[in-house]
Amino acid sequence: MTGVPASAAGGSGAKPVRGGKLGAAAVNQASLWNIANLLTMLRLVLVPGFVMLLLHNGGYDPAWRSFAWAAFAVAMITDLFDGHLARTYNLVTDFGKIADPIADKAIMGAALICLSYLGDLPWWVTGVILLREIGITLMRFWVIRHAVIPASRGGKMKTLAQGIAVGMYVLALTGPLATLRFWVMAVAVVLTVVTGLDYVRQAVVLRGKGLAAERAAAEAEAAEVAVGSGAAGAAGPVSGARGSADTRGSAEAER
Repeated sequence: MTGVPASAAGGSGAKPVRGGKLGAAAVNQASLWNIANLLTMLRLVLVPGFVMLLLHNGGYDPAWRSFAWAAFAVAMITDLFDGHLARTYNLVTDFGKIADPIADKAIMGAALICLSYLGDLPWWVTGVILLREIGITLMRFWVIRHAVIPASRGGKMKTLAQGIAVGMYVLALTGPLATLRFWVMAVAVVLTVVTGLDYVRQAVVLRGKGLAAERAAAEAEAAEVAVGSGAAGAAGPVSGARGSADTRGSAEAER
């Protein structure tokens, strides 16, 4: 329901004026509870639940780790859909812009830290992945005034590889599958580093272009101001001369 109750409209039952502050607030409040944002909220709620499931009973119970894997899988699947739904059906909100990347980093970071805490994953792997994710997020804010760094195919492959690798580590795998997950994680780490360096390159280029465009715009504006000042200065003497001529003409007419 996006309408405003009669009580909120002063108790008269009249509809609020379109474009009014009350109507805009009601629409914004209602738009927060769209399907894309609900999926993002679900991911945020799953983070503490996932941690409790993974660490339950010492963190080495295969059954509880299977439950943790299910929670992690749901979080990864919703990550694939919420952004797509928001863009496709025009459900983008300020909350979604902030909460979506936080939810992504939270579930992945929680999984990596817990796995390293349990001794299943080397701490340096967790450090490399988290450093890359946090660094790229900060870099996006660094260049956001000039341009938006688009998601690359390599970045999407990195996300997929990380999700599969971490999911395999969450499960209590043994034998060939345990060996396979090592190589999947190795691929994920390589993609993490390579795509991170590519994002840095893009950020530097985009920021340089943005600063150059700003300087060009400032120079063009300064030139326009200078031309306008010159024209005004030239018009001043002409007006003065016309005024003197008019004065002389009036004096001659009086004589």
